[in-house]
Amino acid sequence: MSELAPLPDSESVRRVQQFLIQSGHPNPPVALAEAARTAQQAADALGVELGQIAKSIVFKLKPADRAVLVIAAGDQRVDEKKVAALICQTGQKLGRADADFVREATGFAIGGVSPVGATRRPLILLDETLQRYDMVWAAAGHPHTVFQATPAQLQALTHAPIANVVVDQSPTPEVFDDSLDARWARASKLQPHGVPSPCVGVCTMAMPTRGSQLPSTCAGCWRTLPEIAKWGQFSDDEKRQLWAELRRREAAQFSA
Repeated sequence: MSELAPLPDSESVRRVQQFLIQSGHPNPPVALAEAARTAQQAADALGVELGQIAKSIVFKLKPADRAVLVIAAGDQRVDEKKVAALICQTGQKLGRADADFVREATGFAIGGVSPVGATRRPLILLDETLQRYDMVWAAAGHPHTVFQATPAQLQALTHAPIANVVVDQSPTPEVFDDSLDARWARASKLQPHGVPSPCVGVCTMAMPTRGSQLPSTCAGCWRTLPEIAKWGQFSDDEKRQLWAELRRREAAQFSA
């Protein structure tokens, strides 16, 4: 992580800070000395993966003129059509929000829109791919200010549903030809501390084949949705047990 700086003298940061205190959240906002106006800048400053940055994308729900806030993993692109399908009712449309609308509707400036502490509560959706990580970082009311949370804590703070809101990533042949053993070796290099996540960035749920006893699993890592959601809560022993189960699923799938 880069050097931390004093919190900026900002009403919006104080608002987020107060919300976190009142909610009993253990991790207060921190300010980074380096610029963090983009997800990549934030990831570089914090020394984390791009996907661990819970970026804020704001849409405008028309004609209600209400903000729709999508909290997405930094390495994903939000699919506006998916968001509209989840949010819009008859006669409503979804559009991108300009800087003036974002400030008016949330009390935050673009680049510092926090999932919590808005002056007017937006409709919020949480990208399901954030569940890959034990810990993520979200904006805290200022372009250089962030706070840390587990995906479960972020959901508890926002009371927002977890949804499929990002552009589908077409899996490459390498993903399906790649064994979990080889994946473990690569993941261990990228995540040298603790048990690495089996995620390879392919978040598409594949239905079981006819006659298979397997549940619906991710096409990239073979985990079920509950297993993805609970990954950050598992102990290292439980994570190793799940890795062993994933290897059994892989073997069963290819022997079917």
